Amino acid sequence: MRVDILGITVNTYSMQETVEEIRKAVENRLKIRVVTANPEMIYASGKDQQLRNLINSADIVTADGIGVVWASQRLRTPVQERVTGIDLIQALFPVADQNKWRIFFLGGKPGIAREAGIQVAQKYPGITWEDSHGYFSMEEETEVIERIRGFRPDILLVGLGAPRQEYWIAEHRDLATVSIGVGGSFDALAGNVVRAPKRVQEFQLEWLYRLWKEPWRWKRQSVLPRFVMKVLWQRFY
Repeated sequence: MRVDILGITVNTYSMQETVEEIRKAVENRLKIRVVTANPEMIYASGKDQQLRNLINSADIVTADGIGVVWASQRLRTPVQERVTGIDLIQALFPVADQNKWRIFFLGGKPGIAREAGIQVAQKYPGITWEDSHGYFSMEEETEVIERIRGFRPDILLVGLGAPRQEYWIAEHRDLATVSIGVGGSFDALAGNVVRAPKRVQEFQLEWLYRLWKEPWRWKRQSVLPRFVMKVLWQRFY
């Protein structure tokens, strides 16, 4: 089931259900795209029909953030829980380890994806992995694509930032069985960005913690009040 939030249809899957859908896709070699949709992306799609179509054509659209969960509740088709990019891939790693999946880390500044892969492999040695940074030129892109294709990943994690990563995945969906846009998740996996303490996450205030740690994010967070107003308008009108 999906809930329509400002024209974007978001799956109501729990984290466990999302992981299970991805597991089945890998086992059955069914190529799928996964979009982790946060309030900023959903709000931006209201002014960008191409982006809206791109998100809605994905096989799985998760609720990336408490704002999306809140919106689904107001619209009376609640999602079960937030399924953020970083939480989703961390939930996938044990499954990937057990089934010896092949994972390609694409994105971030030079060295970040590699360090993320090293950290993940230390904890999950059953995973076979490769990496490439996301600062490749148009001329270098062909080589990157050929590396990914030759690696034959079960999972392609693309951290090029939204919505660039969503467009890139859609354009190259044949490169992996499952392709997921993960934003800045590699920085967290590599240890360059410290996530909020568990208690803060449990109280669903991670967004506030990140704003405190990274004040420059206020421009992105300023979308949230407008997102709330549009959701309430959709609810009552």
